[in-house]
Amino acid sequence: MQSRRLPGLGLRLVICLALVFAAPAAMAQKLPDFTGIVEDNGSAVVNISTTQKVQARGAPNLPPQFEGTPFEDFFRRFFGEQMPHQREYETQSLGSGFIISEDGFVVTNAHVIKDATEIVVQLTDRRQLEAELVGKDPTIDVALLKVDAEGLPTVDVGDPQSLNVGEWVVAIGSPFGFENSVTAGIVSAKGRSLPTDNYTNFIQTDVAVNPGNSGGPLFNLDGEVVGINAQIYSKSGGFMGLSFAIPIDIAMDAVAQIKEHGEVRRGWLGVYIQDVSRELAESFGMDKPIGALVARVVDGSPADKAGLEPGDVVIAVNGDKIRTAGDLPPRIGRLQPGAEATLTVVREGEEKRITVTVTDRDAGETQASAEQPQEVLGMRVRPVPADARKELGLPADRGVQVTEVVGGAARSAGVRRGDILLKLANQPVTGPAQMAELAEGLPSGRVVPMLVRRGQGALFLPIQIP
Repeated sequence: MQSRRLPGLGLRLVICLALVFAAPAAMAQKLPDFTGIVEDNGSAVVNISTTQKVQARGAPNLPPQFEGTPFEDFFRRFFGEQMPHQREYETQSLGSGFIISEDGFVVTNAHVIKDATEIVVQLTDRRQLEAELVGKDPTIDVALLKVDAEGLPTVDVGDPQSLNVGEWVVAIGSPFGFENSVTAGIVSAKGRSLPTDNYTNFIQTDVAVNPGNSGGPLFNLDGEVVGINAQIYSKSGGFMGLSFAIPIDIAMDAVAQIKEHGEVRRGWLGVYIQDVSRELAESFGMDKPIGALVARVVDGSPADKAGLEPGDVVIAVNGDKIRTAGDLPPRIGRLQPGAEATLTVVREGEEKRITVTVTDRDAGETQASAEQPQEVLGMRVRPVPADARKELGLPADRGVQVTEVVGGAARSAGVRRGDILLKLANQPVTGPAQMAELAEGLPSGRVVPMLVRRGQGALFLPIQIP
């Protein structure tokens, strides 16, 4: 019996096979080629190694794994005054950076060189140059270094405002010490605010960034630096698909001020703000939830003098729209102290314009910190109320009270609202500002003990420094 053939079946099969094999080739043609970016800029990316001296308390017979834990306090109480002693040792850390001028100016993250007694910059030609710290701005995590050299390769600075979500970007750095490693991805979001960084709207990417990448450049497809890789979101300590870069225009503004003044001066408004929810927008007579809602105005602050009130919603600064509460601090922070700003606010359903003269941020925040709660390690703390202090028999200069657990380290440690914190890393806690300063000086990633008074009892909680 003669078989019957379906008309055109062979032709369709050939077409399908052609499409299958042609698809990868077509996709390959659409993927960008990063080799030019690396060839042109790789030599301007440097490895930064630092040395820090650390003071540690311990005992000759105390195992190292117990130092800085509640067990150390137990040994100290058991062995009495024979136990404690001071021990100094050196630690090393690695990071990345990039050269912005032929005469040796290098940009990196402030946390890369934190507490460093020695900073060494290594170039791709294997030269190692000792670097001097010109200045830093911990607020946005930027530092400027200087090495004694001439004719160095440099990067070109681009415009992060022209970046589009979904656009390809490339990172070069030294993850885990592997120098000049290249990773690529896309811009995941722009203007991202993080709880610990009020003065930076980050570029979020899915570029693989790991410890050691910090301070390295983020390039666009034109080979221009658009950001400084600074943070990752991780529950494991390694990359999990979320990385954050400081927009280069914000960083270069800080660099220019460091060169001119040796420090960075930022405007300060003196308000505590929150996002506007849909329900709040409706209650304030607004069509949609936008802007920064003023929850409190600091007495004597620029906002107070200008007539800003709790309940005002700031929707623009000098005509630039404020979409969320996170947009306001960096916009004010980029103003120089003494500059005037016109705020557009919604008050009782009507728009008003208020002119305010911002002051020095550091001086203003120092004044506010004495009377306002602080956010430290994922919790908000305040001075212990007088009635609670009297009930617990606490000295006037001891402890802070947790008013809210907002997440992060505090939540993981098991901190609860109402807890009284007495010690952090075996150091007495005397107030909110002092605790914030104490936490700032602790090594990142270390687990330290925290003495907590809960009701009539007391306990130690292990808390990890982010």
